[in-house]
Amino acid sequence: MQENILSNGFSAPRKTWRDKWEALSLSQKFALTSSVVLLGGMLVIGAWVAEKIETSVSFNTAVATAFYMDSFVAPHAQDMSTQNSLSHDQQIELDRLLQTTSIGSRIASYKIWAPGGLIAYSSRKAIIGKRFPQTDNLKLAWAGNITAEFDTLVDEEDAQERAARVPYLEIYSPIREKFTGRVIAVAEFYLKAELFEQVLFQAKLQSWLLVGLVTIVMLSLLFVIVHSGSRTIERQKLVLKKRVFELSDLRNRLKNASRRTTELNERFLRQIGADLHDGPAQLLGLALLRLDSLKSFFSAETQIAEAEKDDLKIIKTALDDALVDIRNISSGLVLPELDGLTLTEILIKAVRTHQHRTGTTIKLKYDNLPAFVDKSLQICLYRMVQEGLNNSYHHAQNAPSSVSATYIDGNIEIIVSDEGSGFDPATIANSSDGLGLPGLRERFESIGGQFEIRSAINRGTQLIARLTVTDLELQDDE
Repeated sequence: MQENILSNGFSAPRKTWRDKWEALSLSQKFALTSSVVLLGGMLVIGAWVAEKIETSVSFNTAVATAFYMDSFVAPHAQDMSTQNSLSHDQQIELDRLLQTTSIGSRIASYKIWAPGGLIAYSSRKAIIGKRFPQTDNLKLAWAGNITAEFDTLVDEEDAQERAARVPYLEIYSPIREKFTGRVIAVAEFYLKAELFEQVLFQAKLQSWLLVGLVTIVMLSLLFVIVHSGSRTIERQKLVLKKRVFELSDLRNRLKNASRRTTELNERFLRQIGADLHDGPAQLLGLALLRLDSLKSFFSAETQIAEAEKDDLKIIKTALDDALVDIRNISSGLVLPELDGLTLTEILIKAVRTHQHRTGTTIKLKYDNLPAFVDKSLQICLYRMVQEGLNNSYHHAQNAPSSVSATYIDGNIEIIVSDEGSGFDPATIANSSDGLGLPGLRERFESIGGQFEIRSAINRGTQLIARLTVTDLELQDDE
């Protein structure tokens, strides 16, 4: 078989039977499956009905023939009650009766069996006095039953009839003693069955046609119903595909919008941090300088009360604390320069910045991370490490903390954990203030990721973020 070749030089993949089957519609699958099932059922039922017809017609014909023949044969076979043979006169009388009666013209040959498989009389004189194996039908006849077989002739004593190549109905009929009803012999007739064969063929043909017609009607009606349902399903599938495409497009647009929003938020936070640093922080610094000047002036030139000196100390301390807080807030709002850094370098930078600011030691593990990723992912991961470590520092009482990052099967997983006292995650599960851990959750879910908090009282805390790389645009390292 010649293989199709595509324009790019690659061979087209051959469809397997399974692929071809899956490509069929529901109505086509039903038509093929139901055809096989109903055809098998039709063959089984048709064969069973034909067998029953043959058995019934054969038996009815055999009974009618047996009773008719018994009225002629039984009176001349009564000596079989005391002996296993017929006299010469009785054989002549049987020959004459069977040759001169109307039914005799339809009998090809006949036998009278004595017990033990002995042939006491036959139209074939050569086998009289011979013994043959007893067949099942012969045994049933000795038990008082009328039996019949159509066109089988496989027994040893049927050699001559079989050689004639003519259809026969082989009939076994018990011969009973006149007064006691005891079976004293068995008559076997070979009825010529050309007409019987034609009638049987017509009956079988009609039964097959009827079964086939009913099967076709059933299959047609069921196919109409299933085809109608299949068309409805196909229309619904097209509508669903359209909706899925629209939702997928909308999801992608929302994710892109969320990424742009993340970057815009960072710009605003950077701007707010710069404004705090260049505005209130500078003014507070100036106020502290002026306050120091006033303090020197008062100390050298004038005498002031101790209470006023304390007030100056309180004001200066408050301004110092406010300046420190504003600078800390400003530095927390402003991200370091992340452009050009790999994901590993970004994680290292976040951990080192926290260690430098807090004087703590953080254990960092990472494995097989992609080098350069989308900017929104960089921001989310940095903020997650930053927020997670800040939470551990403030709430875990300086308990050991760690950060781990892995990349497995297309998924990036970041875990920030501590061995602190822990908390009940349900207390913040429904929080909507948009800050802290709820804010992290919204960040990751907005770009298609997952964020999970695992914690319990006295069991420590784990913050777990997962993102699928295929949902993100991996950047080139250029």
